[in-house]
Amino acid sequence: EVQLVESGGGLVQAGGSLRLSCAASGFTFDDYTIGWFRQAPGKEREGVSCISSRDGTTYYADSVKGRFTISRDNAKNTVYLQMNSLKPDDTAVYYCAAEIGGCPAVMVLDFRSWGQGIQVTVSS
Repeated sequence: EVQLVESGGGLVQAGGSLRLSCAASGFTFDDYTIGWFRQAPGKEREGVSCISSRDGTTYYADSVKGRFTISRDNAKNTVYLQMNSLKPDDTAVYYCAAEIGGCPAVMVLDFRSWGQGIQVTVSS
């Protein structure tokens, strides 16, 4: 069974940092690009970042570029999203997802596997 489990969310003040983790199981992790998405209340889902499976190619949305860093540890089947200089506009439910394909090309696809999501709240 494919599972993606997010952790590390919570409440932080503006300017603070959080590190999200996405732990994967049930599939060959090395074969999949992992993406992070977020959805705020009343807004469309936004593709935040992705990291490719083999060569570590990364992508960041303009809204997070320079503040967020994605990384992956294939030995631990885990992808991380380090979020620094957080803003209230970053408040959302964050999801990780897995798809076969290159990053960032896969960000326009319907990812086949999703985590349950985790809340990130940034207070002003």
